[in-house]
Amino acid sequence: MRHDLPAGLSVFLVALPLCLGIAQVSHAPLYAGLLSGIIGGLVVALISGSSLGVSGPAAGLTSLVAASIASFGDYRIFLLTVIVAGAFQLLLGIAKLGVIANYFPSAVIKGMLAAIGILLIGKEIPYALGYDKQDFWTARFLHLFEPGNFLSNIKNFNHEVTMVTIIITIVSIAVMVVLQQPFAQKLKVLPAPLLVVVVGIVLNMAFTTFSEKYGLRHAQLVRMPDRFLSSIQFPDFSQLFKHTQIWKDGILIGLLASLETLLCVEAIDKLDKHNRITPVNRELVAQGCGNMLCGLFGAIPMTAVVVRGAANVDAGARTKLSAFTHGIFLLLAVLFLPFALNQIPLASLAAILLITGYNLTKPKLYRNMWSLGWKQFLPFIFTILVILYTDLLIGVSIGLLISIYFIIRNNFKAEYKMVASRQHETTVYTITLNSDVTFLNKVNLKKTLDKIPEYSVLTIDGSNCNFIDYDILEIISEYANKAHDKHIELHLNGIQKVNVTAVH
Repeated sequence: MRHDLPAGLSVFLVALPLCLGIAQVSHAPLYAGLLSGIIGGLVVALISGSSLGVSGPAAGLTSLVAASIASFGDYRIFLLTVIVAGAFQLLLGIAKLGVIANYFPSAVIKGMLAAIGILLIGKEIPYALGYDKQDFWTARFLHLFEPGNFLSNIKNFNHEVTMVTIIITIVSIAVMVVLQQPFAQKLKVLPAPLLVVVVGIVLNMAFTTFSEKYGLRHAQLVRMPDRFLSSIQFPDFSQLFKHTQIWKDGILIGLLASLETLLCVEAIDKLDKHNRITPVNRELVAQGCGNMLCGLFGAIPMTAVVVRGAANVDAGARTKLSAFTHGIFLLLAVLFLPFALNQIPLASLAAILLITGYNLTKPKLYRNMWSLGWKQFLPFIFTILVILYTDLLIGVSIGLLISIYFIIRNNFKAEYKMVASRQHETTVYTITLNSDVTFLNKVNLKKTLDKIPEYSVLTIDGSNCNFIDYDILEIISEYANKAHDKHIELHLNGIQKVNVTAVH
């Protein structure tokens, strides 16, 4: 009552506009975002072992969710992918694969989040301008730059955007930016996202009072159904085995949701003053159960969310009951306050998500990755570019391959070294193998051995090795058989020769 109840109220005030905004940018019904937040609070919070984490719809999945909904053309079929994603997460948790996030390089994960930030900004700009059609980037924006008609195109475009919407967007962004400054922390009475929503409602009411023609159109406001429960769409199970894309998208959503969740709980654990550690496998089980329920009841997929978890910590939460309480408040708002939700301008939600997108892809991030060198910057920037031009899965895969390339390249250089010296009239070469030598080194080692001139002395020292791959032993053994013919005196230290005459 003293700590978790007020903390839950505070998180609810942050989560409400975010649930609506993320559903909007995902091109899903707005109620689907609220349902996801409700399930995250009432179900996932109880199953999870996290004391301070809060789950709900996540900005990191918006582009994938929007693309999946568009590809199926039927929201009920998309819900099947959410169920598959939840089942996949549940299996990961049962199989104790919660350490999966540790196998993705930091540069690739940062690139993925930065690309999501760029996509988020791109999706919200039309809403921020008051353009309420879906063809802004594919048709309208490109039409502006047609040769010979630029000025007339600009004039026509001005008739399609709304000045009131632009004013609300600018004021909302200004409020968000100001409240994020250190000096404004003491001035905060309401969470910044909620204050932005209130400011947007007040501005729209003021313009409408002045003149009806200045008010926002219905298409520029949140539109929650009057009969909330009867409007919920449920999955069409008859299509489950008719589209392989359902399974592909489901596993991809499950994988990315798991990554985002595991990164989030790690960040929130660092904020916990009591140093409690979230059991990652149990968290995957909780998220899996939550997403299966999201699919069953018409909600968009969820993850643990850093913004809500951080707000929970700042509000003084002590236990998981704060997350549960925020879910109760969301449920009450949906059941009893739909008329109030319908007064929220979409421009206010766009402003919140524009700032969220900017925070994911700040210029400071790019400067920091550049300062770390090519080995970090190339996987980072290629992940971003490929995601923008293709999709998340291909982008993350390409970034991962580039990171693996640098690992292999370093391995080539690091696992042995050669020193040459002169003793009387003879050149003496020493090749020292390092701790672990794998088949990845065999090409370079073979080239190095072939360059040893005749009438030399060669020592290959493996006395400090923990592991020498059979492929390496085979190359050295083959070379030992040839060394005599080249008049090379060969010495092997700590290396056991193997039989290379076996029939293949």
